[in-house]
Amino acid sequence: MRVIARKILREFWIKYPDSEQHLKAWYKEAENANWKNSNQLKKDYPSASILGDNRVVFNIKHNNYRLIVRINYNYQMLWIRFIGTHAQYDKIDASKI
Repeated sequence: MRVIARKILREFWIKYPDSEQHLKAWYKEAENANWKNSNQLKKDYPSASILGDNRVVFNIKHNNYRLIVRINYNYQMLWIRFIGTHAQYDKIDASKI
């Protein structure tokens, strides 16, 4: 997968240093992934939540943080749409971000 907007992750882990290693690990795994659909993604990330419009919510650092991405499986591209704490996540509409 080609991951777009790594800068968003970097800016987040500067603000929340305890997330850095977890986000770097997720990024590396996503970059090396070859998911063709959400079923394949769920095999690697069973706790991920599949939303409409090819959006996926990942739990980061034992569910301390939430990461929302949008995936185009055909083009093998993944866009980072949101990363935040649970309190920040609760204030957004994950299906529209």
